[in-house]
Amino acid sequence: MIRPDAASARAQLERLAAAGGPLGPWPIARGAVDAASARAAAVLVLFGVLDDRPSDRAAQARAVSRDLDVLLLARAETLRAHAGQVAFPGGGVDPGDDGAVAAALREAQEETGLDPAGVDVLGPLDPVPIPVSGYLVTPVLGWWTRPTVVAAVDLAESVEVFRVPVADLLDPGHRRTTVFRRDGQTWRGPGFVVSPNGRDHLVWGFTALVLDRLFDRLGWSEDWDRERTVEVN
Repeated sequence: MIRPDAASARAQLERLAAAGGPLGPWPIARGAVDAASARAAAVLVLFGVLDDRPSDRAAQARAVSRDLDVLLLARAETLRAHAGQVAFPGGGVDPGDDGAVAAALREAQEETGLDPAGVDVLGPLDPVPIPVSGYLVTPVLGWWTRPTVVAAVDLAESVEVFRVPVADLLDPGHRRTTVFRRDGQTWRGPGFVVSPNGRDHLVWGFTALVLDRLFDRLGWSEDWDRERTVEVN
């Protein structure tokens, strides 16, 4: 049986996917991406209901129950790109993939061991340009109807997989403005501090932007201190 609040969260996510449209603006984007030559990628933005580790706070949005969560992972520190960053499961669209949805599910299975059969795909969102890497990334919204045990499959790529309560992400005390400086320029973006398994992780960059824009579009965001900053590199 699905509780009314969980059903509402899923219904809101379904409506968002059906409505389409860009999630932007993207404050740390640099340059432009040529759609004709861009490399296609996809990530799985997978929401579900935690069984045993709910948030200890109540979110302001009624649709956000204490046990509503999203799946994230921590990249390996040895990677050449995005080392140590928290991300959604995902990666490049391979020639054998039947589009962005298939790529997101395949990558999530390869990275976390989840069973794609337990995921209801709610729909893809508009692709997001990532000028620094030349990718067009399609976020694919999913609902974890039949969750399975997940863990890092290839430690050379990901070192930790965790489910984070959405109420914790929305907690104003966990919000930050990230500051990225390079070549005399400064970019600011949203950030989230999460502590799965007792270890702090900073969610920033593309992943934080998608979460921030999703929460805004869904009406789940809570007021937070945007002057509370953290430097990233």
